Amino acid sequence: MPAIRRTAAAAAAVVTLFTAATACGPGDDKAAAGPGSSAAAGDKKGEAGQDTGGADLPNGLPSNLDDIKKWEKGGWKDWDRWSRKASEFANPIIKDLWNPSRMAEAKTTPDVTAQSARTADGGTDPEPRPVQAQQVARPYHQHMAPIGKIMFDSPQGPMVCSGTVVEDPAHPGRSNLVWTAGHCVHTGKSGGWMRNIVFVPSYNDQGLPMSQVGRAPAQEVAPYGVWWANWVTTSGEWIDMGSTKSGNAGSAYDFAVLHVRPERGGGKSLQETVGAALPVWFGAPSADRINGLQAFGYPAAPPYDGARMMNCPSRPGRLTMSPGTPAMHRIGCTMTGGTSGGGWFTNRGGRTYLVSNSSIGSLDHTWLAGPHLGVEAKRVFEGISRKFA
Repeated sequence: MPAIRRTAAAAAAVVTLFTAATACGPGDDKAAAGPGSSAAAGDKKGEAGQDTGGADLPNGLPSNLDDIKKWEKGGWKDWDRWSRKASEFANPIIKDLWNPSRMAEAKTTPDVTAQSARTADGGTDPEPRPVQAQQVARPYHQHMAPIGKIMFDSPQGPMVCSGTVVEDPAHPGRSNLVWTAGHCVHTGKSGGWMRNIVFVPSYNDQGLPMSQVGRAPAQEVAPYGVWWANWVTTSGEWIDMGSTKSGNAGSAYDFAVLHVRPERGGGKSLQETVGAALPVWFGAPSADRINGLQAFGYPAAPPYDGARMMNCPSRPGRLTMSPGTPAMHRIGCTMTGGTSGGGWFTNRGGRTYLVSNSSIGSLDHTWLAGPHLGVEAKRVFEGISRKFA
């Protein structure tokens, strides 16, 4: 697969979420959107004209200038107010919150709880052989510029995922959309929205050891700056069924799209700044009919430390988590937690397309699985694209 440069089963499967987030909120109230629909977080202007990231915000979340100031000074740490519905999302920019030192602290949780998840009869291929993850050539901005790290705060502290800049048909050449996993922005059935969600394209551009990242100049750690999500959308299926403890039926819908804006402002879009974006292939063939693909991400759990971008080239198979849900793509891969949300790419007619994202993996880190991007994913994507059209 060419570099994407700036210039251009039936048995039980033990799975774990390949994410930084294992947080579960105290609430379990009804989601804003039911199965088959998307749940989005929207804009609302505060008195200072700042985008607070939410609409009709409830008490305790920033809806005016004073609330925003409290939020920026640490009010977001009040996790007793676990925001679940679309209208409750809030993600105002807090300048310099994600400095190199704090970025280096963000990591996957030490012990991700894994449970057995029954796979459905039929629609599941034999477990693939593990494929050793490979380091991506550096500097990243010259080879895989659209890929980066997603960072966010959870009740357990700062966490990490991976993401990809994707094309926006409403803004050709000027996309501000980032593809990732649903559990990187919302904890599913038992929780709510993450906070302080940002995207850092070409994170740690030179692949410095994590022991040096916290002391490195910001330009080396975030060569294209820090981009804050001002709108987030994921599937209603994920919100209603998803679990951050183990794979289940919700895993087949574990995808999300962010609309972002630069922390420091400026007139250029994310795609213009990075110089590339990937088209999304909705309705791609099932995994057993795709010749090969590559999964990318920043694995952060041992033996990796989250400092380097890795990838696994592999031939996918199918994994069906529950009767009636789409078969997921599954590949052999040794990448670990922190890889969640990282893009899976394949060649179509000489062009590279995103066809999935890392969602779950085996407890012994031998395989990864990601959702098939069908009509549900297309609906989520088109919804956020139309909003900013």
